[in-house]
Amino acid sequence: MSTTEFHRILVGVDDSADALLAFDYAIAFAKENQAELVITSILERDDMNVYQTMDKDFVHGEYAELEQHVLKYQHQAEQAGVAHVRAIVAEGEPGETIIEKVIPQVKPDVLIVGSLAKKGVRKYFGSQAAYMAKYAPIPVFVIR
Repeated sequence: MSTTEFHRILVGVDDSADALLAFDYAIAFAKENQAELVITSILERDDMNVYQTMDKDFVHGEYAELEQHVLKYQHQAEQAGVAHVRAIVAEGEPGETIIEKVIPQVKPDVLIVGSLAKKGVRKYFGSQAAYMAKYAPIPVFVIR
């Protein structure tokens, strides 16, 4: 029987209840496997109106605010005992951005996400988690 080793774990966070469960699971999983934990959150321009998306200062401010928020997750993971933690913020559609940009950059062994998103129509269909589970080139744990 072969066992898969997990050296780098990627977890997506968006403050939804399921994402918080996924984050807690990822912390425990990283500690258990003595793995690096990479925390990512995606700035969605869909949540902004047309004037906000055209205002570079507004977008930059939103991005900087999200970076600071994700650093709080990083600190929480470090306080929980995960030895190697880093955070990445990207911009775009969450599922596509994680699959097409974050995973190739991070090269994780596994992706952990919550089953439901925080806001919008997507939360009712779980389409982001389903999309990532379908198209990720690595195992995906969907937590609920």
